[in-house]
Amino acid sequence: QVRLVQSGGGLVQPGGSLRLSCVASGSTFTFYKMGWYRQAPGKQRNLVATIDNNGRTFYGDSMKGRVTISRENAKNTVDLQMNNLKPEDAAVYYCDGYHDEQEYWGQGTQVTVSL
Repeated sequence: QVRLVQSGGGLVQPGGSLRLSCVASGSTFTFYKMGWYRQAPGKQRNLVATIDNNGRTFYGDSMKGRVTISRENAKNTVDLQMNNLKPEDAAVYYCDGYHDEQEYWGQGTQVTVSL
């Protein structure tokens, strides 16, 4: 069974940084695309960033310029470095993996930005 397991997140002050990590276990393949999404209370889940297996990246407008996505194909991991965090970045962040027309999600990680 393929699982995406997230780590990182937590509480950070405005202007601070956090790094989220996600590792896929139980897979015998390399995900075509991996990414990060976020969902604030009462709002839809939105794209933060994606990266494909050739390293091509795409960033959503909400955090563009403040985040960097990276991955290691051999380890099936994807990381999200977030800088200059703002209170409106507070949300549950989800790791995502896409392969062979199937999508997989991590368990979600809470990010809180507050003094």
